[in-house]
Amino acid sequence: MGVVSVQPVEHTTDCQNHNFDGIVLVAQSFENLPAELECLKGPMQDYSCVDSGLSEEVVLVKVPGLPGNRLIYASTGPINRDYDDVRRFSDAAVNGIKRAMKAGMQRPLLVCPPHSGYENGPLVAVLGALHALYMPIEIREAGVKSSPHKVAVLGVWAKTEEVGKQLAQRASALESGRLVCRDIGGSDPERMAAPRVAEYVQSLFKDSPVQVSVVSDLNVLEREYPCLAAVNRCANAVPRHQGRVIKLTYCGEGDIKQTLMLVGKGITYDTGGADIKAGGIMAGMHRDKCGAAAVAGFFQVLAELKPKNLKVMGAMAMVRNSVGSDCYVSDELVVSRAGRRVRVGNTDAEGRMVMTDLLCEMKEQAVNQVNPHLFTIATLTGHAIRAMGPNYSIIMDNGAAHRAGNARLWQKAGEELGDVFEISMIRREDYEFHRGKSEYEEILQCNNLPSSATPRGHQTPAAFLIMSSGLDKYGVDSDKPLPYSHIDIAGSSGPFPGVPTGAPILAMVSRYIPGTL
Repeated sequence: MGVVSVQPVEHTTDCQNHNFDGIVLVAQSFENLPAELECLKGPMQDYSCVDSGLSEEVVLVKVPGLPGNRLIYASTGPINRDYDDVRRFSDAAVNGIKRAMKAGMQRPLLVCPPHSGYENGPLVAVLGALHALYMPIEIREAGVKSSPHKVAVLGVWAKTEEVGKQLAQRASALESGRLVCRDIGGSDPERMAAPRVAEYVQSLFKDSPVQVSVVSDLNVLEREYPCLAAVNRCANAVPRHQGRVIKLTYCGEGDIKQTLMLVGKGITYDTGGADIKAGGIMAGMHRDKCGAAAVAGFFQVLAELKPKNLKVMGAMAMVRNSVGSDCYVSDELVVSRAGRRVRVGNTDAEGRMVMTDLLCEMKEQAVNQVNPHLFTIATLTGHAIRAMGPNYSIIMDNGAAHRAGNARLWQKAGEELGDVFEISMIRREDYEFHRGKSEYEEILQCNNLPSSATPRGHQTPAAFLIMSSGLDKYGVDSDKPLPYSHIDIAGSSGPFPGVPTGAPILAMVSRYIPGTL
């Protein structure tokens, strides 16, 4: 797994350890520090006498005797109000580490004392620091820096050796998955064109518990995944842009108690196709592959943590939505793998097209799996951002998943590590929206408006995926109900310009591998 280059992390129980060159203190208040951190309290009290904005700004204080003679204080601010959550720790750590780098620290020691209301506060703080320390793969590969890391080492303080060791190990394992997600999801459309994503993933999981297979043959794509092949048709004329289906499997030791079946949207670049994105809104569309990137990132965490009794099957739909003489167009009729006649309404609704046949294939396999749950994960709609704002993933369940309370469990799991979710429902109107409007088609892929201008614009695609994949035959009224959830990460995947967040990997780990927290 040599392509992963996670920031080195070391733990210590001594906040005055001079192997580090500065301290970054993340806390709600310096007044209530534990006895082990008493040496940090006095300097902060002295500084507060001359700066009443101490709790609102990141400050750097010269403190002789401390590592590097430097102490940075990054307050979380209040964290006990109705609307506060664990993200306060991550936000403060990001700001603190950025200030440390600006000060020239190469071996910063992150100190985040435990908080009674937030058990995972220190872990979330370390993850925030690691987010700030991510170095893009293009820079790592170009060799323009002497090191693949922004700092030589990130130190983390803990009260005991055992806690410190666990904290460093857990943070590194989780960060390795987010790093993979950022590498694939955040890199430009040439570095992470579909064939190169396949090479990256194959190299990543060589000699690991994760099995990888790649489908590249156009005849196979057209036969097995006709909706995906329609989107791929234009890009396929350019060898370096040709589509790939990347399949991953992890099978933990012991009797399998649950099977997760993940389909990720991996649009390496989204021009909008024939319904081209005009008016300057095409920039940033290399990030339309963050769903598939998150699938790969979750498998990386599986490879690191090796959870028992869990089986995970994944499919990354890596396709470029190009525009040209051979692109698919609105009004085309495409017969899905499930045998449903789909009329294309808008070629910019390509994400649901590339996922539906893979979801159908997962459905076919699910009936033979132990306790299966199917998922689609995608940066799918602008409506998700309009409805819930940035920073939030949206999860919506079909009938079987809803009866099991799945969305609520995901939301609760996400709260643990600050990978937060809102819940939406798939309603009857969403199915009606996609029913064919003429004798020609059974299903309408989309209307001809942007999702952000369409009522229920982030819910209706879930209904389309259920209908076009044939999952509607496995509803609560069937002999074999299959739980399915659609996750829209258009808002939570990260800002552009900026670095992908890695959502929803942390929530997935919290939900399905809780023993690692």
